[in-house]
Amino acid sequence: MPSASTRSPFSTTETTAVGVSVEGLSKNFGRLQVLKNLTFAVEPGEIFVLMGPSGSGKSVLLKHIVGLELPTAGRVLVDGHDAASEETREHVRMALVFQSGALFNSLSVYDNLALYPREHQVASEAAIRDKVMRALQILSLEGTAQKSPSELSGGMRKRVAIARGLVMEPQLMLYDEPTSELDPVMSATIAEIIGLLREEYHVTSIVVSHDRELALGIADRVGILMGGELVSLGTPAELKAPKDPRVVEFLNPKIDLKNPRFKQLET
Repeated sequence: MPSASTRSPFSTTETTAVGVSVEGLSKNFGRLQVLKNLTFAVEPGEIFVLMGPSGSGKSVLLKHIVGLELPTAGRVLVDGHDAASEETREHVRMALVFQSGALFNSLSVYDNLALYPREHQVASEAAIRDKVMRALQILSLEGTAQKSPSELSGGMRKRVAIARGLVMEPQLMLYDEPTSELDPVMSATIAEIIGLLREEYHVTSIVVSHDRELALGIADRVGILMGGELVSLGTPAELKAPKDPRVVEFLNPKIDLKNPRFKQLET
């Protein structure tokens, strides 16, 4: 992995990647237990991909890491600080790239990227402009600045959402299904962007994804969540030869027209 810190693409200051520690994390919604005693760590500068079937708890786990959900038991630490505390959000710069992009169609691409630093008054308007245009340049989006997100392709909107995160000069980037609804070529492009951002700017990345090729192509380690439990944790090389039959079925499902899965789901 890259060195512990690197110069920010937006200033002369150094950006230091941060680690994440999940310790005995459980989450209940009423009687439903969504996360079950999860324990693992993400190293500073690592690309950690979290996979699993729909409804396995991946997005709920992501919300705990950014402090949007409170644990029923256990805790999440970001750079040694409780993820749920206000102090952590002030101490650690985090950016979450939503599955939908969560862009405002009423604003231009430029104003979408400028919204956070303007709202929080973290820089002058001239400095904000420099940050926004630099982020767009990094992702080859300079020509989109004055367009509405509704005028862009799905792949461009994903890249704009990543650029918006970059404006925050994050130490930790979290991605929720960044390649969903994209064709294979654009999915590979997004995977390349995530990998290159880590290499060039040393951002710790946690990626929730169903994309097997993304996991095998850029991850340092992959965790597989099923039924709220971490059933597999290892390198992409280890993922290619899983021993757990549930993981084998998830990663390499066979199409069986004589005994289709949906028939087994009938109640």
